[in-house]
Amino acid sequence: MATIKDIAGQAGVSMATVSRVLNYDPTLSVSDETRKRILEIAQELNYRTPRERNGGSSANGGSKETRRIGLMNWYTDQEEMLDPYYLAIRLGIERECFKHQFELVKMYKHSTGESIDWNGEPPDGVIAIGRFESQDLDCFPLNLDAVVFVDSSPDDERYDSVVFDMGHAVRGALNYLQTLGHTRIGYIGGHNDQYGRTTRDERELAFGEWCKTHDLYEPSHVFMGSNWYPEDGYQMMKMALESTSRPTAFLVQNDSMAIGALRALHEADIKVPEEISIIGFNDIAMAEFIQPPLTTVKVHMEYMGETAVELIAERLLSKRNIAKKVVLPTKLIERGSCSILNNS
Repeated sequence: MATIKDIAGQAGVSMATVSRVLNYDPTLSVSDETRKRILEIAQELNYRTPRERNGGSSANGGSKETRRIGLMNWYTDQEEMLDPYYLAIRLGIERECFKHQFELVKMYKHSTGESIDWNGEPPDGVIAIGRFESQDLDCFPLNLDAVVFVDSSPDDERYDSVVFDMGHAVRGALNYLQTLGHTRIGYIGGHNDQYGRTTRDERELAFGEWCKTHDLYEPSHVFMGSNWYPEDGYQMMKMALESTSRPTAFLVQNDSMAIGALRALHEADIKVPEEISIIGFNDIAMAEFIQPPLTTVKVHMEYMGETAVELIAERLLSKRNIAKKVVLPTKLIERGSCSILNNS
């Protein structure tokens, strides 16, 4: 019977690395090439983990099947760090999978968008985080219904999804700015490019619809970058400050961009909120501690991840075949970056 030592010898890595790869340790930092080599050697040697040989064990001494859940993230680890929104969702997924004793294995969407690296055998279910669209569904096996999309809903009839009502959240934020007396309201966002196509955010669309309904839409007050990170918010705000009729308030697509926008305002010696009010989106941990503290729309990011795991657990255990779409609420968190418009 093959051992971890046998695999390590052929792969040229340590036994500890082999063990962590075979147990799909999400904290392990190892190249995809090394991971693939270890999995291929283990398959060639017909290696089975102790858990597989014993059929799994439960707390009461009985045996049970261990569920293996694939985690597919639309964004890279580096992009995840630039905008903690998806990082918070992933942490919620990892914590809830641990509670359910699910094995969690990362999967990777190829840049062509045509296939998935299953990182070994296909999992029992998949949680897909990010802006997936109907054209991405060809990546998933036709016989796999236990797929939950977080932050997108490409097929409501077949797959579960966890989202929040962006339109409602945007309208609430804009209504708040209007009650403060702001009528020249700008928007800062980005068109994220992934896998050869541009993703347009629903917040931008909702902003345009609200402004047109209230006869406040001004195309020159919409500033769109190529991405959704602090540098993009910084650059877009610098462009906005060059406008001859600049807005008195801005709705910013996410908190990361809002932090970049606040830096640009600080460098220009423009006071927030006395001269310009700012509202962000997501309520990341840093939003409360910057200066001034950021008014933002709170999105329950970690709970989105936890809910996704609950949905996939229900699918697997109850064999439910009717898709569910969970729409979570948002809340406007009022802090120091907004104030009543001073017309003096």
